Amino acid sequence: MASTTRRLRSRRATAAPPPGSVMAMLRFQAILRSDRRRRVYLPLPGKPEVRHLAGTVGGRRYRGAVESVEGSPALVLGPAWRRGCGLKAGDRVRVELEPEGPQRQGLAPDLAAALDASPAAAAFWAELAQFYRRAYLRWIDATKRNPALRAERIAAVVALLERGVKARP
Repeated sequence: MASTTRRLRSRRATAAPPPGSVMAMLRFQAILRSDRRRRVYLPLPGKPEVRHLAGTVGGRRYRGAVESVEGSPALVLGPAWRRGCGLKAGDRVRVELEPEGPQRQGLAPDLAAALDASPAAAAFWAELAQFYRRAYLRWIDATKRNPALRAERIAAVVALLERGVKARP
């Protein structure tokens, strides 16, 4: 176990961005591992600021959610995805990952301020998949000519996020 930990720590990765900044492209090399449930996973060099990542693993496009595997952050590589590329536990891969979908730092100032004012809504926003984030943003942005309606929709979105609702009814 100690040699595995040492090997994981020795991987080269780009430095983490300062808190509150947009996460930069994460580039590193890693050895794919297998857990007790025989899932193949990619151990990450640290806990990313975001949950959903996209990029390449071993030169193949990949998108997925960060999970905790054996107590550390990782991306589980499903059997169908691996079947298409031939990767297995023990293979060394080059990895390039970045946040997937709209991030808080890229939001309009009025929506960003509303999320800053509600930690519960902000935390739930951070966990949402890009599909749900984009649906909320489309609904808010559809009110460009009516600022009062835009403010109402932002308030409605924050209320839904506080309640843990992924998509508006």
